[in-house]
Amino acid sequence: MDRGVSRVLDSVNVDIPRDEVFGIVGESGSGKSMFASALMDAVVDPGVLSGDITYHPEDGDPIELLELTDRELKQFRWEEVSMVFQGAMSSFNPTMSIREHFEETIFAHNQDISERMEYARTLLSDLYLDPERVLGSYPHELSGGMQQRALIALSLVLEPEVLVMDEPTAALDLLMQRSITSLLADIQEEYNITILFITHDLPLVAGFADRLAVMYAFDFVEHGPADEIITEATHPYTRALLRSVPSLDTDIDEMRIVEGEAPDPVDVPKGCSYHPRCPIATEECFSEEPSYHQVKDDHMSACFHWDESADAISYSIGEGIVDEDREDTDRQQADPDELVPRTVDPSAGGEASVVSLEDTEVHFDLTDIVDRIRGDEEIVRAVDGVTLNIEENDVLAVVGESGCGKTTLGKTAVALQEATGGSVKYRGQDIWETFEGSVDDAEYTAEDIRRSLQIVHQDPGSSLNPSRTVRKSLATPLKKWRSDFGPADRERIINQLLEQVGMVPAEDYATRFPHQLSGGEKQRVALGRALLMNPDLILADEAVSALDVSLRVEMMDLMLELQDTFNTSYLFISHDFSNARYLAEKADGKIAIMYLGEIVEIGPVEEVLANPKHPYTKVLTWATPVVDPEKAKEAAKQDPPIRNIDIPDPVNPPSGCRFHTRCPEAREVCTRESPKLLDDGRSAAACFREDPGHEYWESESIVDEDPESDDTE
Repeated sequence: MDRGVSRVLDSVNVDIPRDEVFGIVGESGSGKSMFASALMDAVVDPGVLSGDITYHPEDGDPIELLELTDRELKQFRWEEVSMVFQGAMSSFNPTMSIREHFEETIFAHNQDISERMEYARTLLSDLYLDPERVLGSYPHELSGGMQQRALIALSLVLEPEVLVMDEPTAALDLLMQRSITSLLADIQEEYNITILFITHDLPLVAGFADRLAVMYAFDFVEHGPADEIITEATHPYTRALLRSVPSLDTDIDEMRIVEGEAPDPVDVPKGCSYHPRCPIATEECFSEEPSYHQVKDDHMSACFHWDESADAISYSIGEGIVDEDREDTDRQQADPDELVPRTVDPSAGGEASVVSLEDTEVHFDLTDIVDRIRGDEEIVRAVDGVTLNIEENDVLAVVGESGCGKTTLGKTAVALQEATGGSVKYRGQDIWETFEGSVDDAEYTAEDIRRSLQIVHQDPGSSLNPSRTVRKSLATPLKKWRSDFGPADRERIINQLLEQVGMVPAEDYATRFPHQLSGGEKQRVALGRALLMNPDLILADEAVSALDVSLRVEMMDLMLELQDTFNTSYLFISHDFSNARYLAEKADGKIAIMYLGEIVEIGPVEEVLANPKHPYTKVLTWATPVVDPEKAKEAAKQDPPIRNIDIPDPVNPPSGCRFHTRCPEAREVCTRESPKLLDDGRSAAACFREDPGHEYWESESIVDEDPESDDTE
């Protein structure tokens, strides 16, 4: 490259056993995806692949991949080794139906079309898909989760011996992630295939992988049995990574960031590549590259001080806030007179609440001209009757699947989306009436409200102008809202802010363009830009989900530090329970669970997670991966606490309780009556099961099981 030779894989040596799940974890840029491409001899220019890659078939002589002709390599792929990429949409031809993708692949490998297509239908059914509907669809007609599952089925249609999966669930919701890993475990066992599963999310593979390899600076620093790697890690980087991962079964007070930054592939440090970040590095580590040391049998660690790392870098797993014994007792002892509909008085906002929503609705009319002529309507009820208060210096985390209305709710709360029903108030004053100028004797102007409500987007790269330096991006809002500041004042404030968000030296970072920043640094700039307005509320819309797992704790800690400085509240939108738990619990905030436009449960973090009341909350808790391999394996053996994987169409949501089509506890009354939030003093849940006197208990079950067997009744 222009700067020199970029060694994105640097003398990697590893054996992958047959008929096992081999997990590879590491930070972004560590070389994981390049390793996957190398296994397929699919490294693109200007990459140069060298060394030996040997495939050992179950029968026959070993195959040297780098010696195959183009024709032989094409035949080898799909039939022996198949790959699933991260972005399913980019793997499909948008002009071809899913059926055509299958048929083209089968035809190219001279397989029997009818036999293989029948097998494709079986695979699609195993992946919770309707074969005929999916095969007849084009890629854009399927949801992200359906696309990814169709791609997995396509990769398996020729029954390969090895399946290479590069971040196959990174863009999916927790429930879909958990479902796919469970299905992969079943497929691996049923078809005896070898799975290479690459991810940056360590908890995701904790109970799934048989063996685990940790990648750092373009090579493997530790590998061995997954249980041993997680519970008895010996490399300092592995231990630091385990300590930095947000998880439901880890004490948040013990979580620490991985100090420092990963090396540049053009300038990898001499000696041990981890020594600039390692707390136990010695002179030997600076000058010599460590070879593998045998910890146990086939547990290997590339560290001179592998036997000292446990004393220097501690971590713990399996000590979260899960309380498995409270649920049934609490429900049986509940007093019906103490269960009342949860109501919020927006007039009580004033100085107590920054933003309050009362029966807020946001409906989108997607009806086209033809449907209007026919008299048909297509209305998306993105937010449907939500009442919330966000108080001073507060954190409210909203969790739910994609499409449930989280982002629309957030944008409505910060006045980026006008409600179609109900009200949204800033300190007791109606926001949109203020914008329209119809509030008499308004205490706050439209400009006051607009400055006080800010947003940090999921992808900071797309929210920063690529042609502007950091200084110019930060100076723009100051010029607009603080015209009394001169150039020197703006530069001083910007430098102070950059120092506050940890970008030191500020003078250096201020002159950089977005492409010269890492993902975490871009997010710091975006957060700093929002804070320049000294806002009362910041909508953080999936603000850490695009970051490495090891960087998420760092970013959330920074948000909390800045909250103390600026007295800012956060509305934190996330599909990840672990991230929501970390931020909200540390701030003594709340978690709200959202489903198809409605809040179905809300309360303090420890109450919602340790004692979930709504069946949907239990589903999300079940779907959230934990680090402890024993707990992960136990959870993997359990049947999903849900009847259908795919979320219903928000254009035509189910009647009654919207979760009843997926709920394992649903009864007939759930199909016709919508439950209200009931508050027992600890948390509130919109479920009839929280009211011992409700007719639900006499209603007939709509699930294929005997309701009398439910021990919580």
